Amino acid sequence: MILLQILTDVADSLAFDNDIAAEFGYAVTGGSTFLGVPVLEKMSFLNLLLRFGFNLLVSWILVHFLYYRKKGRREYYLTFLAFSAAMFLLIFLMESVKLQIGLTLGLFAIFGVIRYRTETVPVREMTYLFVIIAISVINGLALNISYAELVVANILLVSLIAILEAVFARRGKDALASRIVLYDKIENIVPERREELLADLEKRLGFRPEKVEIGHVDFLKDAAWIKLSYRLQPGEESTIGNITREKDFHQN
Repeated sequence: MILLQILTDVADSLAFDNDIAAEFGYAVTGGSTFLGVPVLEKMSFLNLLLRFGFNLLVSWILVHFLYYRKKGRREYYLTFLAFSAAMFLLIFLMESVKLQIGLTLGLFAIFGVIRYRTETVPVREMTYLFVIIAISVINGLALNISYAELVVANILLVSLIAILEAVFARRGKDALASRIVLYDKIENIVPERREELLADLEKRLGFRPEKVEIGHVDFLKDAAWIKLSYRLQPGEESTIGNITREKDFHQN
């Protein structure tokens, strides 16, 4: 009898309490439970799948059509999508237990600080990473707004990124890039021989500089540092123009 009473008390303690469930964000309308936790809540499960698929779709559109197709780096393609999926699930499930949004955002601030410290993430990639975080937070926490408002919010954010990419891509066609070279024919650096200098640089580099600035001159080695300004071809990007020495190249 005593053993039976103990088992009964344990079973009662494991019984699912709707009041406690409501306190932690569950809305149980019936169904089986295991250790006091519902096995399946159809509405919550469908909501999770719907929002997860929507968030992943928006993130894919942003990464594939706006980031990757405009000179994006392949290694960040997987990173952004995986980051989006993991963050959404963490945000969504943390919201279910009513954690403060400050704590939620603080967790992702840690990711921003860590920043995959094995390498420096470029500014453009960090911007897209922040946008991915913002989209996941919106889709994971905005449970009290309509689906129409949620869709419009995502469309507005993606549209803004698309417009900015288009505007800056158009302006980038007229932008000048710079490069620093060590020039060995110092007899051409004088103003009277500027045309010969430009012709020689065009022959060696394959493009004609728009502007030339003469820097440090070493008369012992018959060489001078020259800063060149030139226009990039459509789709071309300059990422190592500030490298001036061989050891700098090996460090990057």
